[in-house]
Amino acid sequence: MTLLEETNREQFLPWRYPEELIAEVRVTEGAKFRLRPIRSEDAEKLVVFHAHLSFDSIYRRYFSLHPVLSADEVRHFTQVDFVDRLALVIEDGEELVAVGRYDRYPQSPTAEVAFVVRDDYQHLGLGHRLLGALAEAAWARGITTLCAETMLVNRDMLAVFRHSGFPMTTSSEFGEISVRLSIEPT
Repeated sequence: MTLLEETNREQFLPWRYPEELIAEVRVTEGAKFRLRPIRSEDAEKLVVFHAHLSFDSIYRRYFSLHPVLSADEVRHFTQVDFVDRLALVIEDGEELVAVGRYDRYPQSPTAEVAFVVRDDYQHLGLGHRLLGALAEAAWARGITTLCAETMLVNRDMLAVFRHSGFPMTTSSEFGEISVRLSIEPT
């Protein structure tokens, strides 16, 4: 094993907080946000973030009315290993305004991806930024394909996928659409 391969392998040790994923995000309106990996200390911020989502946003994300996150869900969403399970947040000051994540299928180069942007921050390009950052991190960790399930009526999420620049395949059934993105860098 070369020194570079060993360094890269150590870089992605589970549970090591990936500082290298912290970035400033600027949107066309000139606003600046901070993108970073989630931390377990974000539990309360995540609950507040979820409380700011509209019923429509919650329904499109969870496929059901889900007004409150359970303690187990909060723990699951905020305690990730940063390799097979990674979540990124976008902050405006101290508030979470967007959350995206991937969860690798066991022993696979494929991961499920999901993201949600707070209603009052939608249409600024934050979903695109989350997907791009998640894809880059996933690729570096050996993931080659991102998959998602969403509703056909979730036009915003589908637009993010369509305009991602990644080759995309879809299939639909019963008002839901399955999306597969090949995330190999070009």
